[in-house]
Amino acid sequence: MSSQSRIIAGNREGAEVYTGEDLCKQKSLELLEEICLPKGLLPLDDLVEVGYNRSTGFVWLKQKKMKQHKFQRIGRNVSYDTEVTAFVEKHRMRKLTGVKSKEILIWITISDIYIDDPSSGKIAFGNSTTGISRSFPVSAFDLDEGNNSSST
Repeated sequence: MSSQSRIIAGNREGAEVYTGEDLCKQKSLELLEEICLPKGLLPLDDLVEVGYNRSTGFVWLKQKKMKQHKFQRIGRNVSYDTEVTAFVEKHRMRKLTGVKSKEILIWITISDIYIDDPSSGKIAFGNSTTGISRSFPVSAFDLDEGNNSSST
């Protein structure tokens, strides 16, 4: 059992758990809207389970297979593992697992996604190990971005 699976198992009690691709997609979009992050941030396909433990803020999303997505507006490739987990709160996903961004030739694990100042129009992606973060326009992750993106 992976460490992500153990964390999910520990947070299942008292969590809202949804299954089925259409319902999971709907719930993932509702979650992003609820925490005031752009709806195109998690362009996951073939979701099989979404869970949200509101008392701990823990969220998990399981998909059938790993997915790579290119956000064309910022020219970044992002990889989403079969399990994506995070602790969420308004404008923030922290202790994120299962998400990596390609920077030049290497994949960097993204551990935090946040909007410090909503009026700035910027969203930041950070790696807690290196302490490095990058900011991009929030609009690059709008849901309608699907017309300008590609997935593999």
